Amino acid sequence: MTLKKLHRRNILLAMPALALSPLTVAAETAPPAEDRETAPRNLSSFRAQDWRDHFDDLGLATIVADTTSRALHFWSGDGSDYRIFPSSVPISEDLTKRGYTKIVRKRVGPDWTPTPSMIERNPDLKYMPPGPDNPLGTHAMYLSWPAYLIHGTHDTRKIGRRSSDGCIGLYNEAIAELYEITPIGTQVRLI
Repeated sequence: MTLKKLHRRNILLAMPALALSPLTVAAETAPPAEDRETAPRNLSSFRAQDWRDHFDDLGLATIVADTTSRALHFWSGDGSDYRIFPSSVPISEDLTKRGYTKIVRKRVGPDWTPTPSMIERNPDLKYMPPGPDNPLGTHAMYLSWPAYLIHGTHDTRKIGRRSSDGCIGLYNEAIAELYEITPIGTQVRLI
């Protein structure tokens, strides 16, 4: 048996293959996506919630906005319809309000007025009528907390990220769907 002499060139040529081999093994042995409890990236990392963990009953309908997984969960009043939507969440903890509230008003084509704290952070912000530059997107559902909403966004890069000034944002298609099935008076919990 002859031993090949290890040359630095041979080692350098073999390094990419050696570096990739653990990834190949990990990919081959990882459970299928539907069997994983959470995924590495956010838009697919959320999982089903149980409304009973948050409310005594479903009421007219129920929404739970999970700021950790960045998902919004909806249940119809009779429990027959459960939907989950990817969402944007507040940029920071000081802008994140948690607790119980409800939908008090809904609007298609909302206009937007920045809050005093937003103007303090960015003095260039001004009122915006409905349209493609409006940060509230195509639909808005107003919560009983002043200046907090569940709304759409024209900037799809925001979904799945910490990107809002306190609101919960959805893709415009998702907020239109949620808007249609959510009655005023729907109970909401932000966790």
